[in-house]
Amino acid sequence: MNIKAIAVFCGSQAGNNPIFAKHTAELGKLLAMLQIKLVYGGGKKGLMGIIADSVLEHGGEVMGVIPKVLTEWEQQHTGITELAVVPDMHTRKRMMYEMSDAAIILPGGFGTMDEFFEMLTWNQLKIHDKKIYLLNSGAYYQHLILFMRQAATEQFLYEPIEDRIIVCDNPVELFNKIQ
Repeated sequence: MNIKAIAVFCGSQAGNNPIFAKHTAELGKLLAMLQIKLVYGGGKKGLMGIIADSVLEHGGEVMGVIPKVLTEWEQQHTGITELAVVPDMHTRKRMMYEMSDAAIILPGGFGTMDEFFEMLTWNQLKIHDKKIYLLNSGAYYQHLILFMRQAATEQFLYEPIEDRIIVCDNPVELFNKIQ
């Protein structure tokens, strides 16, 4: 698979575990090294700001997509390669999916979960077949992974989660799986 652009979904806050910011910055460097364009939520705060700044610092391209309503809350990043201000969250997600060849999910809150599960559902329904990488920094997603495995065990899923999601514990492991 030749990945030219990748969507990264993550928090507009950095969280309280320093590993989240560390892994996010490392991932940004690796994406720039691979010359993979970052497509992300357009914010300048939290993990969103860290990933964008890291890609830029290492000579990469960054495309931000932010809904008008969030330009104040998430504070749009004005130093990125390109920024699209869109009317709503649905447009943001659709545009990010369409512009990317794969997705990486970093730690985040409800918005990140919404984006992850929508992309995962669309993948299951064969609306797209893009790879989805879950960066389990500091075991942040361990309970979610257990939940999804339980959903498969209870026959609420059509296949094991490993058929839809590539779980990685650090950016280097993810980097090796993307290549």
